Amino acid sequence: MYCGDYTQGTILPAPNFNPIMDAQLLGGALQGICCEKDVLIEILTQRCNSQRLMIAEAYRDMYGRDLITDLKENLSHHFKEVMVGLMYPPASYDAHELWHALKGVDTEEKCLIDILASRSNMEIFQMKEAYLMQYNSDLQQDIDSETSGHFRDTLMNLAQGTRMEGYADPSTAAQDAMILWEACQQKTGEHKNMLQMILCNRSQQQLWMVFQEFQNISGQDIVDAINECYDGYFQELLVAIVLCIRDKPSYFAYRLYNAIHDFGFHNKTVIRILIARSEIDLMNIRQRYKERYGKSLFHDIKHFASGHYESALLAICAGDTEDY
Repeated sequence: MYCGDYTQGTILPAPNFNPIMDAQLLGGALQGICCEKDVLIEILTQRCNSQRLMIAEAYRDMYGRDLITDLKENLSHHFKEVMVGLMYPPASYDAHELWHALKGVDTEEKCLIDILASRSNMEIFQMKEAYLMQYNSDLQQDIDSETSGHFRDTLMNLAQGTRMEGYADPSTAAQDAMILWEACQQKTGEHKNMLQMILCNRSQQQLWMVFQEFQNISGQDIVDAINECYDGYFQELLVAIVLCIRDKPSYFAYRLYNAIHDFGFHNKTVIRILIARSEIDLMNIRQRYKERYGKSLFHDIKHFASGHYESALLAICAGDTEDY
């Protein structure tokens, strides 16, 4: 059945919020002789995104300067990426990450996968609007020009944001499962297109039934079947879609573990996931991480990061006493 666990972020609206006071404190921290990074962490990681935007507005009114610009000018390296990233509205942050993934020196396929495989129709619509506004460029056109093959086709389909919502038809689940099974057996271009069309457009509830029917028909989990039949970024994207349909917190726990342990602490991935999920389901991601890997996310970040960068990540992660 469809899994609809209660989700919770780690950053909540601060009580007794005063944007003018916060703006004053940030101004003092940024414009003094030495940048008081602890003050930045204390404020920006303990206010929700809408509150941070109000602080930025108060900061502009107070100092006649842009807060993001001042953060960029006074900070450096990964700590700067965290503090600046926190200041973007969610859709703008996704757009920012997608732009750099597509237009950087090398295309960052895993970033494209993480974002487009996990976002709702509304989130995709809002990120496309933000992308156009921020970069005067069309997201789908950029995906088309910067990626290729069935990987590109699947990303383009996801970027349409046309997944059915709240609809499930048990009578067609077995039919869709048979198509998926045939696509894993025959692997023609037509079968690949049918595979990605089903995974990108059926509702979450429908796909839960399709995956169960696939297991009944083939005796195999669909993730195992995809891993056996396909390779490259196309395979990674298909698996990400399935895992996100089943349980997004588990998917992001898996991605964080890989980023921390398999890639020598891949900073961009860790930063992006912590910021993007901080008000959505980071608390659930922490729980899945500990259940699956035995150690807390807080513990692993503390082991691999350092300095104010470590402090900022840990503040977003919001570890419990048992995690220290």
